[in-house]
Amino acid sequence: MPLEFVAIDFETANGSPASPCAVGLVRVSGGKITDSLRTLIQPPFPNDQFSEFNIRVHGIQPADVVGAPTWAEALETMLEFIGEDVLIAHNAEFDMGVLAKSAALIRRDLPDLSFACSLRISRKTYNLESYRLNAVAYAVGHEEFDHHDALADADACARIIIHAAKRKEADNLDELLAATGQVLKNVTPR
Repeated sequence: MPLEFVAIDFETANGSPASPCAVGLVRVSGGKITDSLRTLIQPPFPNDQFSEFNIRVHGIQPADVVGAPTWAEALETMLEFIGEDVLIAHNAEFDMGVLAKSAALIRRDLPDLSFACSLRISRKTYNLESYRLNAVAYAVGHEEFDHHDALADADACARIIIHAAKRKEADNLDELLAATGQVLKNVTPR
């Protein structure tokens, strides 16, 4: 089976992982980017306040999410997009924490979702001074993107994994994980 996964990136309104205000998802099928999804999100109560720090990072203002899908609505759209694909995120524990804690906040059980981390894969694939998303993206030749835009970050993550698979001569995600000593984890451990 060729390289297939969905890259995901969240932006949060504040320091709570259960405060998603934007998400970007990028589907990779057959080793190529084939589809994407981006949406702003009304962060769920009681985590719906925006911190100045987070606004400075991603630029999303409270007024930007007025009329955006609620977290419950966005989650259903995301889960439909993800289907049964494996999720990949850069510093995946953060993004999977946002997904799991935000779902728990609204008492929504998640399906069985597996994930891997492009940060960990990068550390086993490249010799860089920094493994921050933008540094790794630049190293693989993806230099023009709006860092901290959820879709742009998910796209950069997808491109890193595609590049890493080629570098490791891996035809699929299982081979890439084996070549980098990584294993799939569950978003909500059973």
